[in-house]
Amino acid sequence: MRKEVLRVDAQLKRGILEICALKVLEKGDSYGYQIIKDASPAVEISESTLYPILKRLEGDGYVGVYSVEHSGRLRRYYSITPKGRARIVEFLNEWSEIDKIYRFIKEGYRG
Repeated sequence: MRKEVLRVDAQLKRGILEICALKVLEKGDSYGYQIIKDASPAVEISESTLYPILKRLEGDGYVGVYSVEHSGRLRRYYSITPKGRARIVEFLNEWSEIDKIYRFIKEGYRG
């Protein structure tokens, strides 16, 4: 049973990290290292965590990707799509339900 709890926690965290990456991109197109830096006041994301998230977001149509030459190398930039912006709004609307569950767990049932 403990493995199930960890999997749910990992899924919840992954979902939150996805929204954090989208929120950073809402401010403007960016690349991996800069996304990590811009998200750091709120959450710690490693490169090994971020890049699979960005790949998933791209596959789901939440971000677009393009390359720009920088110091003789191609740097991949990510841009949020309208679908990605809608996902942020959807997440914020869902958050009230998550907050209700959190309060139930923390404070106990008061029926």
